[in-house]
Amino acid sequence: MRPDVERLVPYTYFYLNHPIRYIYLVGVVVAIDDINLRYTTLTLDDGSGATLEIKIKRLLPEIYNPVDSPSNTEVDNLNVLAGLGLFDVTVNDQTVDIGTIVKVKGTISEFRGFKQLELKRIWIVSTTNEEAKFWEALATFKKDVLGRPWHLSKTEGKNIKKELKIERKKAREHDRQKAVHEAKKQEQRQARAEYLAQREAKYEMRRRKEEIMLSSGALI
Repeated sequence: MRPDVERLVPYTYFYLNHPIRYIYLVGVVVAIDDINLRYTTLTLDDGSGATLEIKIKRLLPEIYNPVDSPSNTEVDNLNVLAGLGLFDVTVNDQTVDIGTIVKVKGTISEFRGFKQLELKRIWIVSTTNEEAKFWEALATFKKDVLGRPWHLSKTEGKNIKKELKIERKKAREHDRQKAVHEAKKQEQRQARAEYLAQREAKYEMRRRKEEIMLSSGALI
């Protein structure tokens, strides 16, 4: 992978030079955990011999608005129902239990050295036929797309260079504006310091005058 491409697109993982942004997975739910008000996790077993934790981001109560949001998570068709003696995860109003087969789409992240899938979309797989269709589509995609090395065309290369140029220009403008802002803040801090120093000097002068007047009165 060329350095300019790696810098432009936020991909971390590659397969035969293909930048991997999203992961699709079908598996059995083997664990459901209520971490806190912000996160819930599902653990999936896809039959590969390992399990993967699926992270669900919940909308905090002060953010969630039933009128504007289709669900109380960042995934439109998934809800986390939690309350006194109640904890359920539902997909399209169907409860997800241990043993439920789901298909998920997400991005790879890490937490304390372990890989997680940050959930973007989810579906319940109701029949073995649906699951078989997924594995068939996956095999075809791996053969026809991932099985062939990925290369940039000249047009794509030009577009990437153009976007990099725009990105650098934006970065320079951001740095310039930040420098101007910092300079103004420094001027304001200096002006305030000078104002406070002048006010303190006036206060001290007035205090000395009052002391002198009081001292003069005491001598009379």
